Amino acid sequence: MKRFINTSRIPSFVNPFDKMSKSLLNVNPTLPPERTDQQKILVSVYEYNADEIITFTTESVEDCFPLLESDKICWINIDGLRKKEIENVGSHFGIHPLIVEDILSKGQRPKMDELNTRIYCLLNMLYYNSEAKSVESEQLSLILGKHFVISFQEDEKRDHFNTIREKIKSKGSKIRQSNADYLFYSLIDMIVDHYFVIMEQIGEQIENLEEDITHRPDTNTLAEINYLRKEMMFLRRNISPVREIINGILRSELDIIEERTEKYFKDVYDHIIQANELAENYRDMMINLQDLYLSNVNLKMNEVMKVMAVVTCLLAPATVIGGIFGMNFNRIPWLHNPYGFFIAVGLMLIIPVWMIWVFKRRGWF
Repeated sequence: MKRFINTSRIPSFVNPFDKMSKSLLNVNPTLPPERTDQQKILVSVYEYNADEIITFTTESVEDCFPLLESDKICWINIDGLRKKEIENVGSHFGIHPLIVEDILSKGQRPKMDELNTRIYCLLNMLYYNSEAKSVESEQLSLILGKHFVISFQEDEKRDHFNTIREKIKSKGSKIRQSNADYLFYSLIDMIVDHYFVIMEQIGEQIENLEEDITHRPDTNTLAEINYLRKEMMFLRRNISPVREIINGILRSELDIIEERTEKYFKDVYDHIIQANELAENYRDMMINLQDLYLSNVNLKMNEVMKVMAVVTCLLAPATVIGGIFGMNFNRIPWLHNPYGFFIAVGLMLIIPVWMIWVFKRRGWF
């Protein structure tokens, strides 16, 4: 799911945040999913134990059905969502129809469910688009069974799991020595760890924006602040519910989560709390940046007003003198004095110079 554009130069007649606001706020979970079937589906299978591993890819979900009876640990990763194939997988692997409906849905809030001795987690993988300077998301669904983990992804071209794939291929790795619940933990942990990568990128944007506000604020600065605030809103909306997901897993009474694996989920729980705190800190920073921007704008306006006031004060003596000697009376002092003009001009120059000296002595500028 791609989210919006770079705001480095935004025309004044365009409101670039309408689309983002709608994507953040106009979500109705009661509506039926509007997802259309993708043209292609790709199934990647990792079947392994401590001694051996079998991997293959296929475009037919039926090819992985025999894995339900396997005595090895199986990771079935399905890239691309098609209603018929997902329903077939759900029917064969004992996945409740409500979970199948959630897998096929769009814009769901991250959550965790226990149905039919299966643990289901829905969360979002986040990516940072360095060209558009925006955060993009992809919905991920994870199903944990006794000896298998099934993951459903929208985009076959990217995910965060290459490190896990390498560990599975390594014979002495912890994943190869453990059960499916450890693989389940590893996938969630990889997603949570990448949240920090995203927030680091956002943090750099905030630092650059703070420097721009301090040294060279312009008309686009406030738009960039609002853009980053919406990015942080999007991050917090995806990160905050993960804490409830991990809590639900730790409270689960299903025996598919072994006691020795709980400590790893507690570690993920600590990480997600830290991510929430960091997101909250960034949110506060954005509020402070907005206050800083408004303060700088007001300070700049005050400087302009001060210069205009000084100029007005300096021109006041000349205006008064010129107004007095410009009156149409027959008798005006020094009206016929041969040096009257020079005296008037001299006063117009001397008095402003004296005023400047007084202003500087009082520290007015």
